[in-house]
Amino acid sequence: MRVVVSEFMSLDGVVQAPGGPDEDKDGGFAHGGWSHPFFDPDVVGGAFSSALESAEELLFGRRTWQTMAAAWPNRAGGPFADRMNSMPKHVVSDTLKETELTWENTTRIPGTTAMEEIRELRGRAGGDLLVMGSPTLVRSLLTEGLVDELRLIIMPVLVGGGKSIFPEDGGLRPLALASTVTSSAGVQVSTYRPVADR
Repeated sequence: MRVVVSEFMSLDGVVQAPGGPDEDKDGGFAHGGWSHPFFDPDVVGGAFSSALESAEELLFGRRTWQTMAAAWPNRAGGPFADRMNSMPKHVVSDTLKETELTWENTTRIPGTTAMEEIRELRGRAGGDLLVMGSPTLVRSLLTEGLVDELRLIIMPVLVGGGKSIFPEDGGLRPLALASTVTSSAGVQVSTYRPVADR
């Protein structure tokens, strides 16, 4: 399986709370929902749909899983929501209890063994293992070299600080641009894949 990361991102690299004002206020973040003015169904919606269509399973950090688990079961009835709800899902967490895994087809991966278990998932035959949001998890995956593709939906807005997916360990990680498309609102959907050190 390929580990594919799909992120809504501001021009200054922030991925925190793109979807709503109360999504994630950590650190006093006050710009929740910043992606909405730039959303269009063709380019932005299409990028999200495309990532989901090629995914076989989903992988989340705890906070993103809780946000999604609170929203998607209530949207059942459409093909997009039904696919989200029925797909196998994994959540990395040391704090969630099994009784709290109420979103259909969710299994918990303990944080203490997460990278090892994700390596095992990545070694299986199958489609993409899609990660959305989950900045802490994505940062760890990038650090460990476990990301096969980055799909960045970059919005033309600066939010002045917030959570990022990028490691700050001084490591050099070359990427190759596989594709890019720009919406009429200036959103760039860019797909990158790691390449061997040059």
